[in-house]
Amino acid sequence: MTQLRSDYRFGIGVRVRWQECDAQGIAFNGSYLGWLEIAQAEYFRNLGFSIYRVAAAGYFDSAVAKVTIEYKAPVRVDEMLDLRARVARIGNTSLVLEVAIFTEGGASDDAPLATIEAFYVGFHADTGGTRRVPDAIRDLVDSWETAGEVLPLANFPELAAAQLGPGDPAPPAT
Repeated sequence: MTQLRSDYRFGIGVRVRWQECDAQGIAFNGSYLGWLEIAQAEYFRNLGFSIYRVAAAGYFDSAVAKVTIEYKAPVRVDEMLDLRARVARIGNTSLVLEVAIFTEGGASDDAPLATIEAFYVGFHADTGGTRRVPDAIRDLVDSWETAGEVLPLANFPELAAAQLGPGDPAPPAT
């Protein structure tokens, strides 16, 4: 897993809250899964869609199959963190999200405070079976990870329609 901040195109800042810490003000292990979820949701929101909305619409949902967390240095209450995320691999029915947690505002070659590798499997909630990662998601991730370009969601009408919420206007025609 990559260990440099500069290896990640996407990042989001968060503040460590007291509820994420033990009595000594150090983040406890369960907090890291919350930060993983923030990084995952915001990574895909950066690409133009909400993972929650597309799952609710039945377009694509995933289940966590495995998470590996490496704790490298303590994280303390009120620290500002820089959650860096990337999709490292996409298989037929799975994808691997890597998250590295850095101190916000640090140098590009600072060591991460922790790293997380999460394996997600495409999932049919109604049947419990696996499902293929849609081509639209593959294309959006590939464009972002290889060129830093967010493709217009209008290029993917099914995904665009699936991410609409109640009262949202329809996506523009391509």
